Amino acid sequence: MEKSEVITGLDVAGTSGAPGTAESVMKKLPGVTLAFWIMKIAATTLGETAGDLFAQTLKLGYFLTTVALFVVFAVTLVVQLRSSRYNPFFYWTVILSTSMAGTTMSDFMNRDASTKYLSSGATSLGWGPQGLGLGYPAGAAILVSLLLAIFLVWKVSGMTFRIRDIVSFRGEALFWSAILVSNTLGTSMGDFLSDSSGLGYGGGALLVTGLLAVLAALMRVPAVPNVLLFWIAFVLTRPLGATAGDFLTKPVAKGGLDLGTAGSSAVLLAVLFGLMAHAQVRERRACGRSATKEPVPVTRRAGRP
Repeated sequence: MEKSEVITGLDVAGTSGAPGTAESVMKKLPGVTLAFWIMKIAATTLGETAGDLFAQTLKLGYFLTTVALFVVFAVTLVVQLRSSRYNPFFYWTVILSTSMAGTTMSDFMNRDASTKYLSSGATSLGWGPQGLGLGYPAGAAILVSLLLAIFLVWKVSGMTFRIRDIVSFRGEALFWSAILVSNTLGTSMGDFLSDSSGLGYGGGALLVTGLLAVLAALMRVPAVPNVLLFWIAFVLTRPLGATAGDFLTKPVAKGGLDLGTAGSSAVLLAVLFGLMAHAQVRERRACGRSATKEPVPVTRRAGRP
C-alpha cells in the first residue's frame, strides 16, 4: 500500500497478507475514501444538532437524553454486529447514534445547571442530575484516558488494529467502543473551541481544518503510523462537526445562523440520508460486478511446484 492511501484507503494500518480476510471484512466496513469523511462530518454535525434538540429544545435534559441515546446506540450496534456484510444504512446509523450519544454524554460530563447552558425560556435541564460540571479540560482528560485504555486492552488482546482484519465480535466491540469515546471526546473539544477558547465557531472550525491539513501532509511521512493518523483524524472531524452544528443553531448574537436545532437537524438528516442511499446504490453495483466476475484460473509452469 502506498503511504498516500493512509486516510483514503480502507486498510488504515497497512495490508495484512491474510488470505480471504480483507474480502470478508469489506462486507462489514466501508472504504475510507473522501466520501467516507464527508459522510462522517455530516453525521457528526447532525449528531450535535439532534443531541441538542432532544436535550435542550425539547427540554429532556442531558441525563435522560444520554440514557435514551445510549440505548439507541446499543440497538443500532447490535444490528450492525449481526449483519453479515457491509450495509451503509446500518453502519452510518451507528456512527450517527454515537455522535448523538457523544454530544449529550459530553454535555452531561462537562456542564452544570448554569443558566448559560439553558435554552431560551428553560429553567432546568430536565429530570435527573443537571450535569456533573467537570469542565472541558477535566472531561477531555477523562475521555482521553478512557480512549487510551480501550487501545491498551485492544493491544493486549492481541487483535489487530488493521481495520480490514477485524473479523471477530470482540474486535468489532472494541472498534465501536473507541468510536463512541472518540466522538464524545471530539464533542468536548468542539464545545471548548466554540465556547471557551475565544475562537468562536468560525475560528474553531478553521483551527480544526488546519490540523486536518497537517494530517494530510503527514500522510507522506513513512515514520508516522497509519493507525495513529486515522484515529486522530476521526477525533478531529467530530469537533469540526460540533462547531458546524453550533454555527447552524446558535443565535446570531453568539455568532451562529440561528436556524434552530429542529430545522438544522431536518436538513442534515436529509443530506445524510441522501448520501447513505447513494452509498447503498454503489455497494449494490459493486456486489453485482463482483458476482459476475469469473474466477481466474491458476496455471503452473512445468517443473515448478
